[in-house]
Formats: sequence, structure tokens, C-alpha cells
Amino acid sequence: MSATTTTRVDMHVKILDERVVSRAKARGIDVLVYAPHFVRLPDARARAARFSDDDLLVVPAREVFTGSWRDRKHVLAVGLSEPVPDFITLDGAFAEFDRQGAATLVPHPEFLTVSLTAEDVVARRDDIDAVETYNTKALPRGNRRGRDIAREAGLPGFASSYAHLRGTVGEAWTEFDRDIDSEADLVAALREGADRRVVRRTGVSHAFRGAVEFAHLGYENSWGKVDRLLLSGMEPTHPSHIAYDGRFDDVSVY
Repeated sequence: MSATTTTRVDMHVKILDERVVSRAKARGIDVLVYAPHFVRLPDARARAARFSDDDLLVVPAREVFTGSWRDRKHVLAVGLSEPVPDFITLDGAFAEFDRQGAATLVPHPEFLTVSLTAEDVVARRDDIDAVETYNTKALPRGNRRGRDIAREAGLPGFASSYAHLRGTVGEAWTEFDRDIDSEADLVAALREGADRRVVRRTGVSHAFRGAVEFAHLGYENSWGKVDRLLLSGMEPTHPSHIAYDGRFDDVSVY
């Protein structure tokens, strides 16, 4: 009888370079899902291809910011074939993910003010493929809430390091009971509800990495936001950007 094949997937990282790849490999990760903020899909795809090799597959994805800055709900799409902007309605995002046959995931449910609520997840569970039940950046009560929401909605879970900092890569992962050798394999595993385990590292070091990631929110929500809103001009993923050719005008919130 052959041994069961498993694949370790860190389901959501924000950074990607040689040091990230080295750390992922050292921690036994087979697949990284790379979903940087405010980066268009073709650019993320090109960078993912650059850092993929026989030992580590990097899959590009988009964490789409639906709604306005005052009413944000993040949704993670894996397997997009065409770019999808931020700042569109939640209905518009779900419709586009479905049209493209992407896997639709709920990252960090009920995390601060940027997430789908339990009510959102239950109402849309037929269009959702998995709910994040462990996120290194989240506090313990937040991860417990994620598990509760997934259970209430009857949806599979997943885990990610949600690494915004290199040292967090590989702190948590989703272990699928199958080979995943391509982006299409990962999308199929997610959409089919493939068997999996949610796994994380433990101990003082892991707790420290989570605390550092959580503290990084201070930068993201202060200087990082000022830079995006006031200094950098129009976001590359704004629906009015020329790259989208007006395709999302009807669902844009700006």
C-alpha cells in the first residue's frame, strides 16, 4: 500500500522574495499563496512565477477589498484568470469570482472592521469554499471565532501565516491529503472541499511572531494608509484605473 501524499500550503502571504522562499522551504511548506495588497493580478502572477521552482510552488491570488474604506470586507480569490479591482461591491466581487471559476475564501472573519461577519458567511455559504480558522496575525479569540463561524456555516477551514513580515512565513499552514502541483490543483482542492488539516507551530516563538504581526497593524493603519491615500495617487487596483477599461464601473463604490 502506498503512503498517503500530503501537501502543506501556507494559504496567504503578503510578501515574496528570496528570503521568504528560503524560510518557506526550511519550514516544509510546499505551496505559498501570494496575495499582496494593491497589486494587480498580472504583476502578482509574474512575481509568483519568478520564485516558483521544483521545491516550492507560488500561487498568485487576490485579497479584494470590497466596499469603501469605511465599510471594508476582504475576500480572498485563488485561481483568477483576469484582474479584479478593489473598492467594488461585495456582490460584484462574488459574481466575478464565480464567473472566472475561482475558489472563494473568507480570510480572518470578523477581524476588526475589515472582514465578513458570521451573518455574511452563512448567507453566502453556497458561494464560499472555505473560511479561515487559524490566522497567525489574529488573537486567540479571533481564531476561536473563525472556527465557530466555519462550523456554523458548514464550511471547511484553512490556515495561513498571513505573513506581512518575513519571519512569519510558515507559522501556520493547511495540509491537504493530496498532491498539489499546480494552481489548478489547489483551486480544485478548495472547490471540492478536499480533506485537510489546519496546522500551526506552537510555543513562545510562535506567540511572539503573532504579536509582532499584530503590532504591524499600527504601521498599516497609520503611515501605510497615509501613503496610499495621500502620497501615492490612485491605487493600481482602483476600479477606475485605466487597466480595468471601465469593466467594473457598475459595481465601483467610488
